[in-house]
Formats: sequence, structure tokens, C-alpha cells
Amino acid sequence: MEIIAIVLLVIAVVFVVRTLKVVPQQNAWVVERLGKYNATLTPGLNFLVPFVDRVAYKHSLKEIPLDVPSQVCITKDNTQLTVDGILYFQVTDPMRASYGSSNYIVAITQLAQTTLRSVIGKMELDKTFEERDAINAAVVNALDEAAANWGVKVLRYEIKDLAPPAEILRSMQAQITAEREKRALIAASEGRRQEQINIATGEREANIARSEGEKQADINRAQGEAAAIVAVADATAEAIRKIASALREPGGPEAVQLKVAEKAVDAFGQLAKVNNTMIVPGNLSEVSGLVASAMALFKSADIGGKNLG
Repeated sequence: MEIIAIVLLVIAVVFVVRTLKVVPQQNAWVVERLGKYNATLTPGLNFLVPFVDRVAYKHSLKEIPLDVPSQVCITKDNTQLTVDGILYFQVTDPMRASYGSSNYIVAITQLAQTTLRSVIGKMELDKTFEERDAINAAVVNALDEAAANWGVKVLRYEIKDLAPPAEILRSMQAQITAEREKRALIAASEGRRQEQINIATGEREANIARSEGEKQADINRAQGEAAAIVAVADATAEAIRKIASALREPGGPEAVQLKVAEKAVDAFGQLAKVNNTMIVPGNLSEVSGLVASAMALFKSADIGGKNLG
């Protein structure tokens, strides 16, 4: 009896195990009934028909990263590139993922490599470094179209490394160095050019300021000279007016004659001081007459002054 009980217990346990299935979150299990697709189990508790149904495939519905092995690609200008990348995909249809391909992971990997070789073969070497985003997008588009039949959605593809041969790397480094030197020379020449422009601009502004100053100085000088001339003219006119007024006074003409005689005698005296040559007037009688007239006028003026006194 005990043996029968144990056998019945084992059968019950096997029956329960085959009947109850608990599917984890973000997973999908494909069930076959007598070798034919029957259903896809969703997360949670599920019931199967023992010995008739069986779980044939288990798929994770999470986003899965897939490392694509490195490979050698030939660019449009016949340069070899070693390229590797990483692919992100997600199972969207468990049934197609189970029966659409015998191994969708291998299929995606191989298709990614062939598509990458095709895309890079249409580009020149320099473009491959500049247009990584375009390469990634082209690979994703090609894979997504093909992987739809496999129940897989290709989310994105990223190139991890682009490695040209060592000779190409050295030539590229030399080109970069030459380009940097060129930019440095251009920057230096632009600096010198700007410096010359600044110097020329400064000199021009200084010359303009200097000429403006000289112009203003000339104007001020001319105005000063004009004012001096006017002042001298005014003083001369005033002196002439006073002399004319004095001539109209009694004894005015005689005073003028006396003044003229004094100036003449003084002039002859000054010439005798500064010149060793004897200066003799052509008509001595005129000089004596001039002196006599001056003395007579002086005496008359002196007598008149005494009388007045």
C-alpha cells in the first residue's frame, strides 16, 4: 500500500508540474500541442494539458544587446577598415521568433555584418568617420525590414570602433598635423594683418587730430594777429587824432616843428654812435637852419613858459 501511495503521489506531482506553469515578467513561452503551435503564455500562472502540451520555446521580451564581431570592410577608395559594433533588439512576436528562423540571433548578426560591409563600400574613407550616424541608420533600416519576419524589432546599431591600417593612420596624422600648422600660420598672418590695420588706423587718427590741432592753432594765431593789428590801428588813429587836435591848439604847429627837429638831431646822433663813417649832409645850411629853427622854437617855448609862470 505504501508503494502505491508513493507512486500516486509522484504521479500527482508530475501532473501538477506539467499542468501549472508560472511565466516571469517580460517573458513569453510558446506552447506546442502534439508538436503544433498552440498558444503563447503570458506572465503569470498558466494551465497546460499534461502530456499533450509542452513549452517548446522561451523568449525574453527585454531589450537585448548583441555584440557584432569585428570585420574588415573595404571603402569606396579601396581602403581597409576594421569595424565592430553593438546591436540592440527586442522580441516582439514570440511565435515568429520561434518559427521564423532557426536562430534569429545568428541571422541578425550575419545580416548586420553584410549590411555594414555594403554601406561602407559606398563611402570614401573620410566619410566613414564623418557619417557614423548615417551608417548606423542604414544598418538599422536594413535589419529591421528583414527581422520583421523573425518576430524581432531592431532598435539601434552603434559602431564601436573604426580602425584603418597603421599606414593610413600615420598619413592621417600627418595630414592633421599639416592642417593644424596651416591654421596656425593663417591665424598668425591674420593677427599681423589686424595689427597693421590697427597701427594704420591709429596713425591716421593721430594725424587727423594733429592737423585739427594745427588748424585751430593757426586760427587762434590769425585771430590774435588780427586783433593786434586792429589794436595798433586803433592806437595809431587815436594818436593821429590827438596830434591833429594839438595842431589846432595855439602853439601846436611850433611844437610839432620842434619835435621834428629833435627827432632829426637825435637820428644823426644815433648814426654817429653806431657807424665810424662820418655822415655829412649835402647841404649844411639846411642842417644849421634846422638846428637854428629848433633852438629858436625851444627858446620861444621856454620864454613862454616863464611868462606863464
